[in-house]
Amino acid sequence: MAATNDFVVKFANINGSGSASANELFARSILRMGVPVASRNIFPSNIQGLPTWYEVRVSGEGWLGRRGGVDFMVALNPQTFDKDMASLEPGGYLLYDSTKPIPPEKFRLDITVLPIPLTEICNKAYADPRQRQLFKNIVYVGALTSLLGMDLEAVKWLIAEQFETKQKLLAPNIQALGFGYEYARDKLKDRCKLKVKRQDKVGERIFIQGNNAAALGCVWAGATVCAWYPITPSTSLAENFNRHASRFRIDPVSKKKNFAFLQAEDEIAAIGMVVGASWNGARAFTATSGPGISLMSEIFGFAYYAEVPAVVFDVQRGGPSTGMPTRTQQSDLLLAAYASHGDTKHVLLFPEDPHECFDFAVAAFDLAERLQTPVFVMMDLDIGMNDWLVEPLAWDDTRRYDRGKVLSAEELEAGKTFGRYLDVDGDAVPYRTIPGTHPSQGAYFTRGSSHDAYARYSEEGATYIAGMQRLLRKFETAKCLVPKPVVREADQKARFGVIYYGSTAVAMNEAVAVLEKKGLPLDLMRVRAFPFNDEVEAFIAAHEQVFVIEQNRDAQLMKLIVGECAIDPAKFLPILHFDGTPITARFIIKEIATRAGLAEAEAQEAAQ
Repeated sequence: MAATNDFVVKFANINGSGSASANELFARSILRMGVPVASRNIFPSNIQGLPTWYEVRVSGEGWLGRRGGVDFMVALNPQTFDKDMASLEPGGYLLYDSTKPIPPEKFRLDITVLPIPLTEICNKAYADPRQRQLFKNIVYVGALTSLLGMDLEAVKWLIAEQFETKQKLLAPNIQALGFGYEYARDKLKDRCKLKVKRQDKVGERIFIQGNNAAALGCVWAGATVCAWYPITPSTSLAENFNRHASRFRIDPVSKKKNFAFLQAEDEIAAIGMVVGASWNGARAFTATSGPGISLMSEIFGFAYYAEVPAVVFDVQRGGPSTGMPTRTQQSDLLLAAYASHGDTKHVLLFPEDPHECFDFAVAAFDLAERLQTPVFVMMDLDIGMNDWLVEPLAWDDTRRYDRGKVLSAEELEAGKTFGRYLDVDGDAVPYRTIPGTHPSQGAYFTRGSSHDAYARYSEEGATYIAGMQRLLRKFETAKCLVPKPVVREADQKARFGVIYYGSTAVAMNEAVAVLEKKGLPLDLMRVRAFPFNDEVEAFIAAHEQVFVIEQNRDAQLMKLIVGECAIDPAKFLPILHFDGTPITARFIIKEIATRAGLAEAEAQEAAQ
């Protein structure tokens, strides 16, 4: 196999071996050469000992989704050696630690084997057992640098940046890098036909995780309260908010923090703190995952009915129950859309990458206060915990926060009509006040039990119905405020439409390019929010059938569309991927090609 700037490298390591930073160093080194990469960290839900994988896709064309398949395997876990070797494409390359001999019959005949005595090299150079393990990771990065024709100086620069404040570790890391580079140069010269060639395809783009970008969005959105309880894969979102706020939210005179960061005793307490802070006028949020959404549901219902703003980041993982805590899915849509008992409907936002995680974090606070309701930002582990190559995060200094309909003391003094749940403008969104606005009138009186337009307790059927119908009208108002779907029409008339959302976008972009080259034009719609804009129904009506691509078992987005838009389910062709790994372009291509009626041979060819 020979390829330049177009292949997949996968590292098979043992969790807790210190390999993560070395694997990331490899990915970032290629970025420094101007070549786009997409990295995926696949790790177990224990601290150490179990298998872990790190996948790096090198794509000079700029494809950032998982392709599927592996071209170069760095197999350093004896437990998974056979499985890892089996995942290689024919003609691929296998690098392994040859310190202990492996019988030749163990290896596939259709791959190139690249033996390197990593343990032996490190045992000779280092006496400390921990150093031997850690530097072994840098040795194989050095070997890859030589085998793939990478820029050795670029790797050294990154190491120097990493250890800028720990200079005593710089020299031994550079030394270990050299050990691997020189061994591969001298012993394995010309054995690998995969190469990285310098390009200028990265530009000003940054490499950032969605949880970090969302946390920055919260800071820029003016959030002052984060109440949370640790749960994978959302924990780093809260931790990053604390880190960024500790830098940007410090009073320049008193040096005190201008924010509250509260680790609650559980998820129920966390959402209670968020709703309480929001009721008091703060911009507050929590970060959680599916199990946390389940626990918080009762208070979501309170916030919905009492009409209190709140922002929730749901970094979705594999379920149900504790499921697969360190695997990705899009399996909380129905849970979040209707969270709580009784009749509730919540606003959901679907960011496609870390850049939109930043943008949608800001939008979520504006929407929550404008609509006086909980707003959910539906991320997933793939976006939240993996580094993505995206355009730089941008902020417009002229932007002003949308606090919604908040009455001031002056307006109350002027005699403006105030009923806490009174619709005076026809958009079904009432006015509110902030506690302390006025000593004698316009108190922000809120009621979570049945109430009339003036927040007075009432169990009158007609009064209750009027209030619930107004909440439905408010949901209709939300349709005009949430992000609109992104539509891309094919150059030729297309029989089929495709609806998708969230992290599926990067794989979908590549898949449609391949399918159109095979003569299958497709119209695309990336849904970015619930409730659905009118464009969603129009898109569906314009096509004979519509593929809906999701990363869950039960076609949850399709069910939301069917239920909310009253569309015949026969109109849809669901494509479902839910093994816990990010969806691949090859999977999408094969499923669409087969179900769209391409011949089997064409479908197989397209998926390669």
